Amino acid sequence: MDERLIILDEMEKGSRQAERKKGERNGNREKREMEEELIGVVPCSSLAVDSIFRLGTAGAIWGSCIAPYDACKKGLTGVAQASFMAKTMGKFGFQGGLVAGVFTATRCGIQRYRRQNDWVNPLIAGAVAGAAVAAGTRSWTHVVGISALLSAFSVAADHSKTF
Repeated sequence: MDERLIILDEMEKGSRQAERKKGERNGNREKREMEEELIGVVPCSSLAVDSIFRLGTAGAIWGSCIAPYDACKKGLTGVAQASFMAKTMGKFGFQGGLVAGVFTATRCGIQRYRRQNDWVNPLIAGAVAGAAVAAGTRSWTHVVGISALLSAFSVAADHSKTF
């Protein structure tokens, strides 16, 4: 008799876990739907400013992590090291913010113009953002390479977000 109760108890636990997983999947779908609705309501400029602040901050943090190493490699100390670190943090923050702003504004604008949310939007936005970043090199090889790389990563990230 006790074995039957244990088996029934295990079956109930399994069904509760299955219901919880189903609820988590529905929650993820609802979250994606809310994000899609938000993109349609919020102005593209607001989304771009938000992403500039987020990635600009991440770039500045990355710059603060890598700057001491680079300064030490160059043999800098004191005021020269502090100045180098500040410039490095600013450079990485600006580059991160530039990529984020151009990508977000382009993706949002294309999505609103086309009225579709598919893989073409991040593909084009990644190419434009990559070209904006690589334009400073004045080398067509770099511009094409960075644009293709950023496009590929953008489509892959957008595709993985839908799972």
